[in-house]
Amino acid sequence: MHAPFLPPRPAKSHKAMFGRIGLLGGAPGTVGALLLAGRSALHCGAGLVTLGMLDENVRVDYASPELMFAPPESLVADLDLSVLAIGPGMGQSRQAFELMQTALLHPSTLVIDADGLNVISRHDEFAGVCAQRNAATLLTPHPGEAARLLQARTHEIQDNRELAARELANRFNALVALKGASTVLARPDGEIEINHTGNPALSAPGMGDVLTGMATAFAARMPPWEALRLAVWLHGQAADDAIEEGCGVEGLTASELIGYARRRLNACAA
Repeated sequence: MHAPFLPPRPAKSHKAMFGRIGLLGGAPGTVGALLLAGRSALHCGAGLVTLGMLDENVRVDYASPELMFAPPESLVADLDLSVLAIGPGMGQSRQAFELMQTALLHPSTLVIDADGLNVISRHDEFAGVCAQRNAATLLTPHPGEAARLLQARTHEIQDNRELAARELANRFNALVALKGASTVLARPDGEIEINHTGNPALSAPGMGDVLTGMATAFAARMPPWEALRLAVWLHGQAADDAIEEGCGVEGLTASELIGYARRRLNACAA
């Protein structure tokens, strides 16, 4: 799989040209997931990134003060967003359910990951709503989440990953990245691609949240399918770069991966 390039920045540019991104999640105890997604989006070139954090006690990221915060209910209703993402660290509370209800009606591209996928899997009516969306929907499940969405067992997903990815794309009318070794990308029209970047160092907490941030940032600047392809390729290539530089497969963190991704993204643009 050959990844597309991110469009170059014009000489006369401003931050709003690179997307107004909203990310929802971060329930008490799992705020790190949303912070990772937000930081990833920032470092992959998003113009304005706002977090709708369910944990009301978190209203600043001191490591990335560029991130903005807004009440989740306000952010999910903001029709000026270029892209909306929902799920990292969100939990499966009543509030999460209500946010998903509203998010599925948002007119912009929607990225759903993690607990966003788990909420959908628990409410059959969401599949139909998702399938009827006019804007693009991107789903990024790992095999366990895919199994819940398809009411199957994880080993059944792993036994035929391409079929599972196609079923998800068809059922939800979505662009799908079924994560894992050789991530499978699928479109509703049946097209399949296999990504070959990445290594076992990605088997670590928060890596999926970083991918969500990447996909969200790129979807503000590229067609959704190309954005998903680039995000998946770059996510794996960043881990390959880390190994190449002597990091080793043990102990690579999601926070570290963001730096490698930015470096590779800029190297491709040079």
